[in-house]
Amino acid sequence: MNQIIRIVAALALSIGLSLGAPAAEGAAISGEVKKIDEGAGKITLKHGPAKSLGMDEPMTMVYRVKDPAVLKQVKVGDKVTFEAEEAASGYTVTKMQKAK
Repeated sequence: MNQIIRIVAALALSIGLSLGAPAAEGAAISGEVKKIDEGAGKITLKHGPAKSLGMDEPMTMVYRVKDPAVLKQVKVGDKVTFEAEEAASGYTVTKMQKAK
């Protein structure tokens, strides 16, 4: 009986963890393109709070881009929504699209 309870508890915990992960991972951030440096693979974005990155205040930051092709899809002044992650080398934009 104890083994069944352990299995059910482990299953419930794993389901809860897997359902919670996409919400934190897909937290879109609203921003505006301020500068594009295609040669360096970087973009400067002015954005609001980025809770997924632990940033509670609006700011302007330089980000690396995971896919340099995304830099050709936007221009300075465009409003965008993006997702980013923190790595040892800094912050990297993982997804970006023009805001609607």
